[in-house]
Amino acid sequence: MPRPHPQRSTATRRVAEATGRRGERLAAWWLRLKGWSILDHRVRTPVGEVDLVARKGNLVAFVEVKTRAAAAELDFAIDQRRLARVAAAAEYLMSRYATAGEDIRVDVILLAPGTPPRHIENAWIG
Repeated sequence: MPRPHPQRSTATRRVAEATGRRGERLAAWWLRLKGWSILDHRVRTPVGEVDLVARKGNLVAFVEVKTRAAAAELDFAIDQRRLARVAAAAEYLMSRYATAGEDIRVDVILLAPGTPPRHIENAWIG
């Protein structure tokens, strides 16, 4: 389980966790509407966590979901360090979710109230 941020209270951390889970459910719902199958949620590995694992046709996407209170905050929701951890977890999980010949990528879905989900395909090129 991730350790709370040192300056965050337990109550603040709980609210952030609940917001993140709601965002992941919304992202999964949105992906299903777009024709994706959700293979797994919140998959933890020794090298990181993947919020969603999804498949569409011959493509498996390891998806990082970020939810923010305002659309203006979305531009700062994801960074290369965080993407590198998702990519490392995806590499660790590849054999569990993908078969030979399937394409694999790391995607990001950004969510904020009042805006449509922003799906960044192939966000990690490592």
